[in-house]
Amino acid sequence: MSTRRLYETTYILNATLEDAEIEEAISRISEYIVHHGGTIREVNRWGRRRMAYPIKKRYNGFYVHCIFEAPPSSVPVIERFLILDDSVLRHLTVQLSERLIEYRKQREAMGSQDAPAAADAKTQTPATVSDTANEE
Repeated sequence: MSTRRLYETTYILNATLEDAEIEEAISRISEYIVHHGGTIREVNRWGRRRMAYPIKKRYNGFYVHCIFEAPPSSVPVIERFLILDDSVLRHLTVQLSERLIEYRKQREAMGSQDAPAAADAKTQTPATVSDTANEE
């Protein structure tokens, strides 16, 4: 039995598709990952954006970022599916290293600790020039 690893896939869908077709493509790709032994952790829809250069004579794409766990043997099968899917213009899959996973956990923990402090800072009223002049 092979160990499961954490992967990130970012893919660009054809932006000329309707919103319903885009959602169908995202769910189709997610179901394919699950069908081949993967577990979806999160799917982020970045939305329609202008691409840096044209791909298949298209200048805009709908960007999707997916984080999933899967056995290493299923990744080539998933990538082959993305290549053959006509709605996918480009894709990139990378394996996340343990160091990066640990760094993201630490950054997330620090962000949640800083959130109450930032909220307190927003509620405090800043000193005005007239307030500081009266103190002298």
